[in-house]
Amino acid sequence: MAMKTINRRFISGLLAILPLVATLGLLYWLVITAESLLGGFLRMILPELLYFPGLGLLAAIGLVFLVGFLLDAWLFRKLIEWADGLMARIPLVRSIYMGVRDFADYFSEEGRKKNFNRAVVVHFGEGRRLMGLVTREDFEALPDTVGKKGDVAVYLPMSFQIGGYTLMLPSDQVETVDMNAEDALKYILTGGITRKAGDGL
Repeated sequence: MAMKTINRRFISGLLAILPLVATLGLLYWLVITAESLLGGFLRMILPELLYFPGLGLLAAIGLVFLVGFLLDAWLFRKLIEWADGLMARIPLVRSIYMGVRDFADYFSEEGRKKNFNRAVVVHFGEGRRLMGLVTREDFEALPDTVGKKGDVAVYLPMSFQIGGYTLMLPSDQVETVDMNAEDALKYILTGGITRKAGDGL
């Protein structure tokens, strides 16, 4: 009986601190990566007296803001488009790059304006439903066998893992959910254990 109590307490404690540890671990990895990459470069070009620990992280944050501001400049956008086209032509790299780019575009401001972040449930027979996210409503640029007028593409992520399925369905087979894309994705990826919309994982 005592052993069961100890096990239960340990598991309860583990589950309580796991989200915090995972979040801090990810932030730590991002900080260390930024400091290692940019910090090492700055150490090479700056006098030793000017460098201090954390300068690489500050440089990374500044670089992100700088790119955000430069995107308003026509010449910089053209440079980004050129780099985008180059990455899209390199075998193997293309698959990774395009996947990450499309995922980022999906949650960008432009993607939200296109209303392609609708959370929906897909009905599979009587009483069976899967939650997903609408990713496309226009198939004009794609072959007829992929989708037709009135269809929508719905991405169905798998819970607790990277992966999922994209279904092309008649729009009357999906039902819009009153939930934003971020909350819907949390709900799906945690297998439905997220307590309510807006809760953390």
